[in-house]
Amino acid sequence: MLKAKLIAFPQMGDYHVPIKYLLKNISDSIIIDAPNITAKTIELGNRYSPEFVCTPFKYTLGTYIECLELGANVLIQLGGGCRYGYYSELQEQILKDLGYNFILINLITAGRANFKDIIKKIKKIGKINYFKALAYLFITIKMIKYMDKIDVYIRENMGFELEKNSFKNLKEEMLVSFSNITSYLDLRKKYKQYYNKFKSLSIDKPDDCLKVAIIGELYTIMEPFANYELEAELARNRVSITRYTNADYLMFKKKRAIQKFLKLSHYVKYRMGADASDNVYRCEYLCQHHYDGIIHIKSSFCTPEIAIMPIISKICGKYKVPLLFFSFDANTSEVGMKTRLEAFYDMLKMKRNK
Repeated sequence: MLKAKLIAFPQMGDYHVPIKYLLKNISDSIIIDAPNITAKTIELGNRYSPEFVCTPFKYTLGTYIECLELGANVLIQLGGGCRYGYYSELQEQILKDLGYNFILINLITAGRANFKDIIKKIKKIGKINYFKALAYLFITIKMIKYMDKIDVYIRENMGFELEKNSFKNLKEEMLVSFSNITSYLDLRKKYKQYYNKFKSLSIDKPDDCLKVAIIGELYTIMEPFANYELEAELARNRVSITRYTNADYLMFKKKRAIQKFLKLSHYVKYRMGADASDNVYRCEYLCQHHYDGIIHIKSSFCTPEIAIMPIISKICGKYKVPLLFFSFDANTSEVGMKTRLEAFYDMLKMKRNK
């Protein structure tokens, strides 16, 4: 075992805030903040990854390398519900072949979490008071739920703000405040305060605003850098955004929801891996509820999402709802993405005017 524990983990959206809060309070280890994903991160991931592996693998591998260069010697991975759930062993071997000395702790394997196995793995971090850990785990779960609730309101309304960046600035303030809470009661109090602050921000939102939903692969949806800030681009065009995939759904609601979706869907009756089956049902639901457009995004080589593309195309064709596909990898052009998005927005306005 390594002596001084310096822990690092890949970022995905704003979820590093609750994860860091948990690790900071249950162990005496040092938490290293992963650098923001940049072109350098992607270049490192591409250089050492197999060519046809999915983009999240490359992004997280590049982040691991940057963290190890900063001194990290314990890496934490949360796995995934698709083939990414099997990637930890491959990433670990690549990094060790590069000469790094570290421990990799994969808390979720193949999309499944075993509590006893998690406890056994957490022991590698150092001495932990498990009663204390359970209390902070409860607070962390609540923090994630509160963050996701507020994010729903932000997506629906940030495109109509009267003061530029008012939603963005208030959210950054909220995340700093959440990272310094002292108890669950403190967290709940701050959640209510910030929820009211967001609702008090001045907006000019028409009743008949354009509504666009984003569906697709979970990592590309939840990590803004991976989709070139797609939601912010939509907001600039005064669009109300709906996105169902978040940490709260994936960890606490998905298992029950997917059973319901498979019963209600007219197009898929079995699980296709990751969020593919969910997205087929949601596409049908969104069309039936008169959304102006749907955007499907994924990382390159994401097999489950590739499989459903013909299905959701058929659904949107039936209901005459415009559909836009984006596939992101290291070579995706940000300019090209914005150009296609502008054309999509113009098409939505023309359709609405008719």
